[in-house]
Amino acid sequence: MAARRTIARDVVVSGIALHSGAPVTMRLRGAIAGEGIRFCRTDLSDRPVIDATWQNIVDSRLATVIGKDGITVAVTEHLLAAIAGAELDDVLIEIDGPELPLLDGDAASFLTLLDGAGIHEQRCHRETIVVHRPITVHSGGSSAGLRPSARAEFWFEIDFPGTAIGHQTFELRMDAQTFRNEIAPARTFGFLNQAEELRKAGLARGASLENTIVIDGERICNPGLQRFGDEFVRHKILDAIGDLKLAGAPIAGRFEGRRSSHALNAALLRALFADPGNYKRV
Repeated sequence: MAARRTIARDVVVSGIALHSGAPVTMRLRGAIAGEGIRFCRTDLSDRPVIDATWQNIVDSRLATVIGKDGITVAVTEHLLAAIAGAELDDVLIEIDGPELPLLDGDAASFLTLLDGAGIHEQRCHRETIVVHRPITVHSGGSSAGLRPSARAEFWFEIDFPGTAIGHQTFELRMDAQTFRNEIAPARTFGFLNQAEELRKAGLARGASLENTIVIDGERICNPGLQRFGDEFVRHKILDAIGDLKLAGAPIAGRFEGRRSSHALNAALLRALFADPGNYKRV
């Protein structure tokens, strides 16, 4: 049995938030075994704490936002993916604003931060959520599903016809080293023809050609930023790993996403936990 893990020492990072474009500082702290992943809004007088669980998802249109009593933390998926990839169970995340820093637009920058924090093994065992039967949710031509498997696996398919992305698929068996090498470096991406509309809505103000791969039709505006030929589907897996971290424990099962979104990933978690016969906690 694997021991629960937290970080050995505090680490701090500052950066720009993806949507607001505002500067934000984040501190990661070790946590007591069983506390799980939690966010603390240090910019508010009562320093409210929000558990990083699927029950606290309040918005999932352009990113995964968790909240409680009207207090929210947005764009959680990249950090949560890094925490999942580093096989951490208990971390307190202090943040002085309503949105996490984007950093390099990937999970690798957060892994570097976690590497500096080190690992502390707790004196209790990690729980795993074992998928017992297939669950799938649909929205139009998109779907997200979980199937029984002895370990965590991910398969994803995307299709953006008439663009530089086109049709891409990727599959992996999840472990710390595979995540670090194959998924964590994959940067977020966006479309140039949507940028002006998003910014008028107060969104994507922190996105730039230095942290986001920008697609203009069949052309990539900043190809020097690209790390993989199929980076786009790898980043979608990154997002799914971060979203599934909100299950509260690692999932032993095969995730299959077809043009899935944050919203579908959230719906999949709700469907998984809607029936106790779908899973077992081990």
